[in-house]
Amino acid sequence: MSLPEIVSRAEWRAAREELLVREKAATRARDALNAERRRLPMVEIDTEYVFEGGDGKATLLDLFEGRHQLVVYHFMFAPEWEAGCRSCSAFLDQVGHLAHLRAHGTSFVAVSRAPYTRILPFKARMGWTVPWFSSYGNDFNRDFEVTREHEGELVERPGVSCFLRDRDRVFHTYSTNERGLEGLGSTTSFLDLTALGRQEEWEEPEGRASSLGAPAGSERIRYHDEYED
Repeated sequence: MSLPEIVSRAEWRAAREELLVREKAATRARDALNAERRRLPMVEIDTEYVFEGGDGKATLLDLFEGRHQLVVYHFMFAPEWEAGCRSCSAFLDQVGHLAHLRAHGTSFVAVSRAPYTRILPFKARMGWTVPWFSSYGNDFNRDFEVTREHEGELVERPGVSCFLRDRDRVFHTYSTNERGLEGLGSTTSFLDLTALGRQEEWEEPEGRASSLGAPAGSERIRYHDEYED
C-alpha cells in the first residue's frame, strides 16, 4: 500500500501552508463560480405537473410548501424497480437536517418515476423523513433530462434541479447531473446552487441576501428544533 511520506512536524507544517494557499484560491474561485450561477437567467414552468406524495396529489407549486425556493433531487427509481438506486440512497443518507434549508426559505424534496406505492415502503425501510414524490404518469423526468431514451429503452440518471417561486409563478433556475452532485448534501452546498444563494451580505449579485427579509449569515442559524418555519 502506498502511504504518504513520513516527515517532521515542521516539514508537515510547511507543506500544509503551501497547500493552504491553493485551497484558498480554490475557495475564491468557487465563490466566483457560485456568483455566476446566481446570475443565470431563469425559465418559467408552464407545464401542470401532478405528483403523488404522502398527502395525495400535489403540483410543482405545492412542493415549495409556501417557501421561495425548491431543490429537487431526481432519485433514480424506475416504475419497474423493486427498490431505489443504491447510489441515490447513499446520497440521501448524507443530506443534512432540512430545518436549516427551510430557514433560508428553501424546500427540499426527492422525486422519482416509481409509483408512490413502491416509494413508500422503500422510504420506510431507509428510515428517511425527506419529502418524496412520485412523478409516475407525467413528463417531469423527461423534461428535466434525468430519464432518457437509449437504444429503445428508458435510462435513469441522478440530478438536482432548483426552482424559484414568485407568488404563483414557478421558474427553473439551475440543474446539474452526475459528477455535478459530488460534494452536495450540506445546507450551504444546496444553497450555492440556488438563485438566492446563502443569502449572505458578501455574496454577488448584491441585494439577494435581503430578499427574504430575514437575518443574514450566522445570525440566522439555530438549533434545528428552534426554528420558526
